[in-house]
Amino acid sequence: MIANFHTHTYRCNHASGTDREYVESAIRAGVKVLGFSDHSPYWFPNDYYSTHRMKPDQIEDYVGSVLSLKEEYKNDIKIHLGFEAEYYPLYFDKMLEMIAPYPYEYLILGQHFLENEKSHIHVVKPGLGYDALSTYVNECIAGLATGKFFYFAHPDVLNFGGSPEAYRSESLRLCRAAKKMNVPLEINLLGIRENRAYPRMDFWRIAAEVGNDVIFGSDSHKPDATALADDIEAGMKIVNSLGLHLIEPWEPKL
Repeated sequence: MIANFHTHTYRCNHASGTDREYVESAIRAGVKVLGFSDHSPYWFPNDYYSTHRMKPDQIEDYVGSVLSLKEEYKNDIKIHLGFEAEYYPLYFDKMLEMIAPYPYEYLILGQHFLENEKSHIHVVKPGLGYDALSTYVNECIAGLATGKFFYFAHPDVLNFGGSPEAYRSESLRLCRAAKKMNVPLEINLLGIRENRAYPRMDFWRIAAEVGNDVIFGSDSHKPDATALADDIEAGMKIVNSLGLHLIEPWEPKL
């Protein structure tokens, strides 16, 4: 695995280990490019607080730590600074304003909730129906259309419990939009590692049919999961069995 752009830190409240440990683990695994993309802070009104992302007052420490490691390990590995963020249309611009003063290089779209998070409708909730699927696809396409995202993390994360025909129709719509906007789709290795409901083979068959670019993301929440050989082997089985177009970029893009 040349590059992993999907790396979290303890600041998101559901990851462990130091930033340095992630870098050193990646080097031991032979990774050449490591992108940090912890969950971005987000502005919400009425004192709502999100417990699964860094706080605004942690941005400075996050950025400083990653940039320091980037310089320290420049002869061993290429390090990039990014964020994983949802697209919440009511608050997205304020989130961008919050991180604008910092020299981040990329954003990853990772849509974890429907209707701006405060609805508490998590996309991994079992048995979500057509309305949830359609809302998810609409929000993700709108997020991609902003042109702010390097790639789309776990696009198959929504735990749909409806008909295969409905899933195919909406997934086609999503894959075609990503293809048109030239945004790669991520095969999420955390989903493989923890035997989650994703990656979904029915989704990736559609992505193969559409011809989407595909990227691996370790989605590491602990240092030793930065680039596990078993994860990569399982991901390659999906790629090879379906004829997906895997890319391994050295540089992120906005």
